[in-house]
Parts: sequence; C-alpha cells; structure tokens
Amino acid sequence: MPAWLLGIGLPSRPMRIGAYIDGFNLYYGGRGVSGASNASGQREQDVYLRALTQSGSVDRMSFGNYVVRIATAPLATAGRNGKPIVTHPRWPLMVQDGAQVDAPAGRFMASGARREEKGSDVNVASHMLIDVMSGDVDAVVVVSNDSDLAFPISFVRGRVPLGLVNPTRGYLAGKLAGDPGEGAGQHWWHQLTAEDWRAHQLPARVGHRVTEPVAW
Repeated sequence: MPAWLLGIGLPSRPMRIGAYIDGFNLYYGGRGVSGASNASGQREQDVYLRALTQSGSVDRMSFGNYVVRIATAPLATAGRNGKPIVTHPRWPLMVQDGAQVDAPAGRFMASGARREEKGSDVNVASHMLIDVMSGDVDAVVVVSNDSDLAFPISFVRGRVPLGLVNPTRGYLAGKLAGDPGEGAGQHWWHQLTAEDWRAHQLPARVGHRVTEPVAW
C-alpha cells in the first residue's frame, strides 16, 4: 500500500475502501499529451484499458464518450490569472461599421471545433454515491482533478473519510479543496509524482497478448 494511502486511520477490522478513478483525467494527466496531438494516443489507451481488465485491477469500468461541436466565441488571450481577456479592435487592425466609423468596442468572433469528453465525471460520482449511501464502503479514494466532482465529493466527506488524488501536473482544483476535519473527518489530499508513477506500473506484459507500448 502506498504511503500516502495511510492517511486514513485504519480501525481494528479491515476497512472497505472504494477507489473511484476518472480514467480520462488519470491517463492524460500522466501522459501529459492529448489525443488530438498524439496520433497513437487512442491505441495506447486501449492497451492500457485491456491491461487493467486482464490484470484484475478494476472491478467495474464505465465508459464516457467524445462529443465534437462547432463552438463560436470571442477572440481572447489568457490573463495573468488564466482567465480570458476579450480582444477588442485597435489600429493597425480595426473594425468599422457600415458608415466606415471605427468600432473599438466591437469583438472579433471566431468559430472552431471543440472536443469534449462526456460521462467520466458522472460515472465516478454515481458509483461513489451509490456505494456510500448503500453502506458498501467505509472510506473513499477519488483519483481526479475535475472540479465538476466538487458537490458529490463534499457530500461524501460528510459521511466517510475521503482521500483525493490529483493525477495531473497542475494545481489542485480550488473547488476540490477542503478541511481534513470536516464532516466525517480524516480526509487527505495527494498529488501524483513521477516516483508514484514509476512505483506503480503494470507489468510489461499482461496475459498473452497485452504488452507495454514502445513509447512508454
């Protein structure tokens, strides 16, 4: 058991710990690239999922799906806090109205393809809430840095100890922070490091057909 899992105090009887992993968040948090910029990403992820199944590392696997939409939004740049700053016309690139009068308060609009992953966070939240409310687990470990899980995580903290593992290289989402003593108490937080990844690898070969991708 990794040292950071010992943050939950163990009672005299075995504790039933439910681990709920946002696989999308975990995979791309660890790989550091997106499928759009990594042509072999989907094949490598398929290998990873088959290895998890064949090694018996998961009890249940629920799939989300990609949705591709055309999104229209104002042209913007990132501000110092990461929030968008809308770009307005100014010389030498100006927008004019029909009377050829400058319109510096106008906005440049752009459309583009937007790929969204749907379902992972809902699946994680649903299974976690069902298990907690059914009394099937005594504590919970969630592997995700998705702020959409803020409400179900807060709800669960009121009932059982919860450990939150950030699998990404970025800061913990602010909405997922909290007090170790709130609700049921004994809550903890951890951010995966390179050492964590190296120490918890699947074997180079799982079963007869699943082998580690060369790029790994």
